[in-house]
Amino acid sequence: MALGSDTMKSRTRTRETRAANAAAAQSVAGEEDPGASLDTTGAADAPAPRSPGDEASPGTPGTGATVCGRCGGSGRFGDAPCPTCGGTGTVVRGISG
Repeated sequence: MALGSDTMKSRTRTRETRAANAAAAQSVAGEEDPGASLDTTGAADAPAPRSPGDEASPGTPGTGATVCGRCGGSGRFGDAPCPTCGGTGTVVRGISG
């Protein structure tokens, strides 16, 4: 029994998809798991920079960014960057007990 044109096209697409998926699983370096050799140490461990007026580091649970009370969110105090927020216009404050 001869296979129809649509069946042949479907099988060809399936083989092409499998080949593409196999190629995507290989990294440039050739290892099977492309993420296996990524160095993730240090980058995520570095603390976020703090402004002088922050009560905690950004991202600390129970805190949030709010408008700086000294500069009103402009980031400027007179002709210079605000000394409380470091020129960002926001500070990190505790929001829960």
